[in-house]
Amino acid sequence: MAQITLIEAVTQALAWEMAHDPSVVVLGEDVGVNGGVFRATQGLQQKFGPERVIDTPLDETTIAGLTVGMATQGMKPVAEAQFEGFIYPMMEHIACHAARMRNRTRGRLHVAAVYRAPWGGGIRAPEHHSEANEHLFTNIPGLRVVMPSSPARAYGLLLAAIRDPDPVMFFEPKRIYRQYKEEVPDDGEALPLDVCFVLRDGQDVTLVTWGAQVKETLEAADALAKEGISAEVIDLATVKPLDFDTIAESVAKTHRCVIVHEAPRTAGFGAEIAARLAEHSMFDLYAPVERVTGYDTHIPLFRLEMKYLPSVQRIVEAARRTLAV
Repeated sequence: MAQITLIEAVTQALAWEMAHDPSVVVLGEDVGVNGGVFRATQGLQQKFGPERVIDTPLDETTIAGLTVGMATQGMKPVAEAQFEGFIYPMMEHIACHAARMRNRTRGRLHVAAVYRAPWGGGIRAPEHHSEANEHLFTNIPGLRVVMPSSPARAYGLLLAAIRDPDPVMFFEPKRIYRQYKEEVPDDGEALPLDVCFVLRDGQDVTLVTWGAQVKETLEAADALAKEGISAEVIDLATVKPLDFDTIAESVAKTHRCVIVHEAPRTAGFGAEIAARLAEHSMFDLYAPVERVTGYDTHIPLFRLEMKYLPSVQRIVEAARRTLAV
């Protein structure tokens, strides 16, 4: 079995679903002839034709509106925003139509659509190409927010997202698009949505994260292990709806929690997790919940970019603080 990268897993999942479900179409800017900015859709137009892999005008509003229309008529569109920072013009259709359609029509219509977007910083790009704003979408009822952190999870979660009867925001951490490879069977097996993945068992502190930060968080767990600290690592995978039970079960065991995310600190999704822990797990906690996040600024240009992103050292120091109480 060949080892593939995360971006290749996205392509593989799209190809599988398009081959097995003729209602699946892909649309976006340069997704056809060029195969997308990051080549996530490379080769798909040659295989499935221009009527199923559609190059659109440079107009995110139109892409989002077309997606809603297609989905209400029984198709399963997968729309690509070239970068997450370009997704703001799409929010009108996503928030006001895609996410509301089932409720608005009392179940008569629904929007089985996926909105893909390369997400986050770390690739030396300008600010509109490096944003991490998944928290803006977690506040929209009727919308799932999914973010894989490995090739296998990208493949399985994208298949599940396409098969979901309601709209899904699928954010792909581009910093790890080609960072490492793993074996991914091309068998059409989806992974479950709405559940966290416990990537590492631990006894002393729970580290909760998602997306590209899974890498640094696992490295922080390795560093803590050298100090005799056993860290449990949880990858949200589906940011919303949140599988809080898995987090609460872990915190009941470790009694400490550090939340790691790239988005700015204020009103980032880590604040929601911390609030739920305060509401439901207060008596399990031996120390205040720590957050290691981006800063309340626009992501800087490349010279300071890695200073902005959560680092292994910052995660380790936060874990140490919880254990010092």
